Amino acid sequence: MINQSNIIRILIADDHYIVRQGLVALLNQESDVKVVAQASNGAEAVTMFREYQPDVTLMDMRMPPMDGVAAIAAICAEFPSARIVVLTTYDGDENIYRGLQAGAKGYLLKDAEPEELLAAIRAVFEGKKYIPLAVGVKLADRLSGPELSDRELEVIRLIVAGKSNHEISEVLHISESTVKFHINNILSKMGVSDRTQAAISALKRGIVSL
Repeated sequence: MINQSNIIRILIADDHYIVRQGLVALLNQESDVKVVAQASNGAEAVTMFREYQPDVTLMDMRMPPMDGVAAIAAICAEFPSARIVVLTTYDGDENIYRGLQAGAKGYLLKDAEPEELLAAIRAVFEGKKYIPLAVGVKLADRLSGPELSDRELEVIRLIVAGKSNHEISEVLHISESTVKFHINNILSKMGVSDRTQAAISALKRGIVSL
């Protein structure tokens, strides 16, 4: 018989009800794991964490109105020893970087096998980090590559929003020549040849979200 003190208490934060229920059904089959709380967005996750103080939290990345990264940062600021695993469909290097930088101890994709999810939960519960090889490779690429400046991030977000150089200059109150300067820097740093490729890459990597 499992000692109650050895059971890993889980909080699931995901905006999709069916996903949450699937995880509950999967995890509650295990003798050493028990789902104690669920949240449908980041703000609820913070509230539920305060109330239940789970051993491990499974956190989705994109959950309006408060996303997973903001929730992880808020939880870790209040509870520095929080053990959080990002469980998401987003595998862009910027997504991975932001999730781990906010304080997550693991990063797993939703297409992972149940055995890997359980391994991640148990590893993080024991105070270890859990970063699969493919995730680690993308993180290494992100850390070794040039980083966009705050202004360049503003410009790429406006490019993704479909704004022209003239519109970007008006929004940011800078000249069109300055906009072109920033775009050239963005293309160089991202390793692409035009603004369309830059927009696609920014969305794929998680630099910008729609």
